[in-house]
Amino acid sequence: MEGDKTGLSYRIKWLSNIIKHGLFWHGVRNNLAKIGLDFMPYYWVEEATSPITPPQLRGEDTNFQISIFGETEINHIKNTIIGIEQKDLLADLKNGEICIGLKNNGHIAAYMFIKCKPFTFRKHHFNLKPTESYLHSMYTFEAYRGKNIAPYLRYHSYDYLEKENIKTFYSVSEYFNKSTIKFKEKLNSKPIKLYLSVRLFKRWSSNFTLKSYK
Repeated sequence: MEGDKTGLSYRIKWLSNIIKHGLFWHGVRNNLAKIGLDFMPYYWVEEATSPITPPQLRGEDTNFQISIFGETEINHIKNTIIGIEQKDLLADLKNGEICIGLKNNGHIAAYMFIKCKPFTFRKHHFNLKPTESYLHSMYTFEAYRGKNIAPYLRYHSYDYLEKENIKTFYSVSEYFNKSTIKFKEKLNSKPIKLYLSVRLFKRWSSNFTLKSYK
């Protein structure tokens, strides 16, 4: 009986955290997508639209280093994170994308990718100019969560890009992923457009503009 209570307690806590962080409908959307009913509202966001107070790392251990990742780090990431088997991160790297990350005493704490060329997201084309970038695939390893890692790495990615004469930073935020939206609000991000991507049974797909922001 004790094992059942523990299991029930865990499930209640898990559901509570999902609701607390605004991820309930995000989970519902993901489950519908698995059966072929893929409705994804998302924001096209511009980040760092005004000066930002540099985010600080939490905790006593602040021995973190920013670096550009290569094939060695990408292979480690692929072999460590469950659920990204379908993502060809090495191909992204070979196609000219930048992978910037954070290490703690030689161990990978977080990473993200940067596109600097026009690209297609869910069959919607985004035309980046030479001074623009698209930031995506941010991931923080579980052991380093709760330390304000994501805003810290993001902020330093802006610094890196500005030295390369790239001044504008875009990203996508799923409408139901409230934790991502809150993280980007810390970086003075603003939505530009709200889109709806629809995929039905992997046979038909389209994008609709729901709203434009000034």
